[in-house]
Amino acid sequence: MTAQRSPHPLPGPSLTEVVDGHTGRVRVSGHLTPQGADLLRGTVEGLRRLGHSTVVLDLADVQAADAVGLHVLSDLRSTMRASGDELLLRNAPRETVVG
Repeated sequence: MTAQRSPHPLPGPSLTEVVDGHTGRVRVSGHLTPQGADLLRGTVEGLRRLGHSTVVLDLADVQAADAVGLHVLSDLRSTMRASGDELLLRNAPRETVVG
């Protein structure tokens, strides 16, 4: 018996967000991978376009993050700081790096 590769691979771990557009707070859960980081970047940029100079990311439910995901967080923070805005990270797990 040989294993066959599925033509429809299963999706990898995902990232979900609960966004409060009134406060600029985003509750993030799941895995912060390149795909999830793109989603998060778009959300933060959208909140800034709505006029939020401070965006708060609650990372309490993030299960894992890879190097790309962490780089995106760092890049977002630097970009916001350079324009006088602020990205606050709350409840960041101490050990989240995978891969």
